[in-house]
Amino acid sequence: MSLWTSLEPASATVDPGASTRVRLRVRNTGDVVDEYRFEPVGSVAPWTTVEPPTLRLFPGTTGTVELTFAPPRTPDAIAGPNPYAVRITPTEHPDAVTVPEGNLTVTPFAEVRAELVPPTVKGRFRGRPRLAIDNLGNTRLTASLSGTDTGDRLSYDLQPGNVQIEPGRAVFVDATLRPRQIIWFGSKEEQPYSLAVRRSGAPSLDVDGTFVQRGFLPRWLATALSLSLALAIAFVMIWLAYKPQVRSLAAEKLEQAGVSTLPPPSPSAPGNVDTSPPPPPAEKSESEPTASAGPRAGAGGGGGGGGASEEAKPKERTAATAVQELAARSDGRHICYRAYVADRGWQDPVCDGAEAGTVGKDLPIKALDIAVSGTKGAAGNGAHVVEEWLTGDKWSSAADGIDMYIGSTKEAVSPLQGFTIKVGDGSVCQNTHVANKGWMGLGCTKPGGWMYGGSPMEEAQNLEAIRLTV
Repeated sequence: MSLWTSLEPASATVDPGASTRVRLRVRNTGDVVDEYRFEPVGSVAPWTTVEPPTLRLFPGTTGTVELTFAPPRTPDAIAGPNPYAVRITPTEHPDAVTVPEGNLTVTPFAEVRAELVPPTVKGRFRGRPRLAIDNLGNTRLTASLSGTDTGDRLSYDLQPGNVQIEPGRAVFVDATLRPRQIIWFGSKEEQPYSLAVRRSGAPSLDVDGTFVQRGFLPRWLATALSLSLALAIAFVMIWLAYKPQVRSLAAEKLEQAGVSTLPPPSPSAPGNVDTSPPPPPAEKSESEPTASAGPRAGAGGGGGGGGASEEAKPKERTAATAVQELAARSDGRHICYRAYVADRGWQDPVCDGAEAGTVGKDLPIKALDIAVSGTKGAAGNGAHVVEEWLTGDKWSSAADGIDMYIGSTKEAVSPLQGFTIKVGDGSVCQNTHVANKGWMGLGCTKPGGWMYGGSPMEEAQNLEAIRLTV
C-alpha cells in the first residue's frame, strides 16, 4: 500500500443542530506523485463534508483534510454512537482504495408537539376530541396523559393513558369529556379545559381546548312549557271557580225530532205521563202555593203558611224574577227554576240547563219553582213517596213570566220522587239526578206533550237535582 492515514480524533461528539471537525492526515508512501479523492460514507454521510475534496501529494509528503459533521436537529440524527468512514481513491492506482473509519456520537434532544383536533367540541352529555402527539426529538418518548379544568366540572377518559413514541413518529389519543352536571334548560356554556403530556424529568406540555356544553332543552322551549303550565293551572282554577251554564245541542236536536229519551211511565201509577189533556187544576188550598199566587205563593210555600204579612218579609228572588230579567236581555224561549232543598231551603234560581239542587249530599228536593218565557206558559205536577206509596201532587200551571210551584215545603210532606211537566208552545227537555241512581239521562217531549222526570215509579227514590231547557 502506498498511502498512510490518521483520524484526529478517532471519536468525536456533536450536538444536533451544531457541527464538529475531525482532521484526516494522509501521507504518500509511494514513489510517484499521486492525487487522492475523498468521499464520506456511512449513515452520517448526508451531513458530512470534506475540505478539500482532493489532495495532490509528492512521494514522502503528508497532507491534511478536514471532515465537518453537522447533524440537523431532526429525528433523522439518531442519538448515540454512529460509525462513519471516508473512502480515499488514488488517481494513479484506482484499485488501491483506502477507507479509514471513525466514530461520531450524536447527543440526544427531546422535542414534543401536541395538538387538539378539534380544539373546540360541543355536546350535551359528552365531547370527543383527539389529541395528536408528535415526537420531533431523536430519542424514544415516554409520557403519561391527564386532563384538568377550573372547578373540576369535567371528567376525562383518555385512551391510551400512557404512550411510547419513536423518533419522528406520532400517535393519536382519544379523549372523552363528560360534564359532571347536565344543563337541562338554558343556553350553552363554554368550559375551558387542558390536556397535559407529562414526561419524566421534563416540564409537562399542556394543550388547551374548550368544551361547549349545550342545554338539554333550548331556553325558548323551557319558557313555552312554563307558560303553558301556568295557563293550564289558571284555566283549571277559573273552571273550578266558575262553571259556565251550557245548553246541550242534543236538546235542540231532540226538540226538532220531537222524541223523548225516556219511556212514558205506567198509567196505573200516580203522576204518570199522559198524552191526553191534563185534568183541570184542583181547588187551591190555602196552605199550598199555586202559580196564580205569584211571588206570594212562593213565599207561602217556603214558609209553610205563616201568619206574617207580605210587607214584613224581604222581597224574594224567584224563578219568575230570573226569567223576566233573562227575557229582557235575550229573545227566544227561556226557562228558569229553583229548588227547595231539605234542611237548606230555597236556592237561588238558575236558567236554561244549569243545575238546581244538590248532587252527592243526600239532600232531597221537596219543592220546585219554575217559570218560562216565550212558551205560552207551563203546567206540571209532582210525585211523592208516602209510606211506600206514590201520591200525585196537585196540578199547577202558570203563564209566561209567572212562578209555577210543584211539591210542598211543609215538613210533614215527603220529598219529591219526580215531576211531570209540559209547555204550551214547543218542547221541554229535562235531566234529573236521583238518589242512589245518579243522572237519569236527557229526555225531551214532543211539541205540547207531557214528560215525567225523576225516579222510576217502582223504585221510589228521592229527587236531588234537575236541569231544564226549552
